[in-house]
Amino acid sequence: MEKNGEKSSFLGLLPFIVFIFVYLGSGVILQMQNVEKAFYQFPAPIAIIFGIIVAFFIFKGNFKEKMECFLEGCGHKDILTMCLIYLLAGGFTTVAKYVGGVDSAVNFGITYIPVNYLVVGVFLIAAFISTSTGTSVGAIVSLGPIVVGLAEKSGISMAFLLASLMGGAMFGDNLSIISDTTIAATRTQNVDMKDKFRENIKIAAPAAIITIVLLIIFGRPDVATEIGEKSYSLIKISPYFIVLILALIGVNVFVVLLAGIVIAGTIGIVSGFSFLSLIQNTYSGFLSMSDIFLLSLLTGGLGEMVTRAGGIRWIMKVIEKKIKGKKTAQLGIGVLVSLTDIAVANNTVAIIINGSIAKKVSEKYEIDPKKTAAYLDIFSCIFQGLIPYGAQMLIMLEFTNGKISPLEVIPFLWYQILLGIFTIGYILFRKK
Repeated sequence: MEKNGEKSSFLGLLPFIVFIFVYLGSGVILQMQNVEKAFYQFPAPIAIIFGIIVAFFIFKGNFKEKMECFLEGCGHKDILTMCLIYLLAGGFTTVAKYVGGVDSAVNFGITYIPVNYLVVGVFLIAAFISTSTGTSVGAIVSLGPIVVGLAEKSGISMAFLLASLMGGAMFGDNLSIISDTTIAATRTQNVDMKDKFRENIKIAAPAAIITIVLLIIFGRPDVATEIGEKSYSLIKISPYFIVLILALIGVNVFVVLLAGIVIAGTIGIVSGFSFLSLIQNTYSGFLSMSDIFLLSLLTGGLGEMVTRAGGIRWIMKVIEKKIKGKKTAQLGIGVLVSLTDIAVANNTVAIIINGSIAKKVSEKYEIDPKKTAAYLDIFSCIFQGLIPYGAQMLIMLEFTNGKISPLEVIPFLWYQILLGIFTIGYILFRKK
């Protein structure tokens, strides 16, 4: 396949379209058949294979040329860097949880938050856990059963409490330096995580503060029931703080995550866990990232083929017709990643698919790449936390045994709505 950055062809985009339709279409069909977690039954790494096969059939060149192009994309340093970070992040998250970090964080919050401030407390605990662990699903799995129980005992609307849990979980998913969305957004735009965090927090913090105020005002139960004290260990929570501080002061992300694994593992050994069990949990953490690892690798290869065939350039031309300047370019990036997330119900996949397109738009309209990384992460997390068929919503509502539907929770998802408003306002009204 020839390298031609000026080539423009809708046909070049067809493999990506096939991938999205296979991934989305399988989810819709399985949903109609009432299959549990329908949108997560057909693995994304398998769905993208269909797109790759189409690319090999329709793109010009012999098989050897196509394979070399594909492997060049798979082996791009940004793709490989992103994959290695995924592995280390999975290792740290699993080891820290295994030694009791998540349970201690949850119990610490529950112990010291008065029941009158339970709704805002759930938001804050979920925000801390998801920021520390880099996973909104992990925060929801950890807190979901507790939140349902608290709703039944405290007299607070269960839908309201669950919405607070979802908001806090998506806050951390968006901001965490070890979140797969952050890793994907920063690596595709070639920016440091600390720079993306600083840009991201300017938008997320005001939305979170207003959400907290609203939850304090409207979240008081009619009848207060004390929850009681729970056991926790500040030492077991400390790896999360250390990783966050190291990342924010600019330490290399590989060093940060390796240090996190070592610190959490050392705490585990002191607490009586065997060295072998910690090694096994580190490896389990690696394996937990296999889906996103494979998807990133395969997307890198397909992305290179699509770019060479003119697919990215075709999208650029379509976008350029709608873009009137830097502000509309930034909004265009947000719309692209939002629509993709709505389609594939996975915010990391949405970022990976649109990463190269967003980078080219940023370069053309001279948008600061750390802003682009922040927008990719923010808009994808907004809609991932709103759609009723996302993993976060499906898992969370499982804990209610059918008592609550997504339509009851969505009106209380104030953080996601406010985050969207603040992001659009930041783009449109921010001074240069």
